[in-house]
Amino acid sequence: MPRFHPDLALARWIPPTNIPARLVPLLQRVSGRLPVAPADVEIRQVDVPGPDGAPPVPLRVYRSRLAPAVTPALLWIHGGGLIMGSPAQDERHCLELARTLGIVVASVDYRLPPAHRAPAAAEDCYAALTWLHRRRAELGIDAARLAVGGASAGGGLAAAVAQMALDRGQVPLAFQLLVYPMLDDRTGTRPEHDTPGIRVWTPHNNRLGWRSYLGVEPGAETVPDHAVPARREDLHGLPPAWIGVGSLDLFHDEDVRYAARLRGAGVDCRLEIIGGAFHGFDALFPRADVTRDFRRSQARALQEALGTPGSVPAEPEEAPPPGT
Repeated sequence: MPRFHPDLALARWIPPTNIPARLVPLLQRVSGRLPVAPADVEIRQVDVPGPDGAPPVPLRVYRSRLAPAVTPALLWIHGGGLIMGSPAQDERHCLELARTLGIVVASVDYRLPPAHRAPAAAEDCYAALTWLHRRRAELGIDAARLAVGGASAGGGLAAAVAQMALDRGQVPLAFQLLVYPMLDDRTGTRPEHDTPGIRVWTPHNNRLGWRSYLGVEPGAETVPDHAVPARREDLHGLPPAWIGVGSLDLFHDEDVRYAARLRGAGVDCRLEIIGGAFHGFDALFPRADVTRDFRRSQARALQEALGTPGSVPAEPEEAPPPGT
């Protein structure tokens, strides 16, 4: 029996749930309910130019009305296993970061497979990043303090965007915040019986997500450029990173390997492993002490990397329903 963190002991009663492929179109139409925005945060919904030949990319921009005229910015990328999700699920998180740290947060609504295969999602996120950089004067963004981040599939896409920014040389990135990121399709070859403590995101779901995005089976010999961050051989020159993952997360091993490779390439990377925590634990147990500590650690990492004008929140925001 796996040993769950004491704050997460109830998770032993959560059964592993596999998503049938036939339900993916329905799940893609599900959108979370937006919370009431606090009066001290301005929210703008904009459509930014998409990649060449692609439609515009919806972007939701949050800015504290108390923020200084020029402030750091974070491009946030939602999770959903590469097959579902929307910015609505992370609205509270984005609001809280904008309010407490005094930064601009922009949450991108990228295209989903199987209608849009790799690297469509990464290209949409990169288009949002370049728009933030181009409109930095209008948005009051300090171009030298621009970060990218995300959770789960969003964390993997954030890592891909950091690689794209390095390769294309158009946008200098200061930091990448990778919350239990989905980095390596080859984890999709891991057998079900090898993961007794896995909750929320199972090997079955992981294979479905990667297969839908890549258009090939996980572990295929070749994949599209910038589709699988862990497949990149040379990690030199990437921005500093923070990676957080639970010891019972399906992505634990791939995240630990990526952190080690970043360090081996001379990239400053802080790795935080939460013992006995599973994928998405912070969404299922938003008021647990371990969740509060995990979220404060992320906020501190942003604050230290970007020199934010605000302060780390003492309490986490209300979390949305669980999602990958």
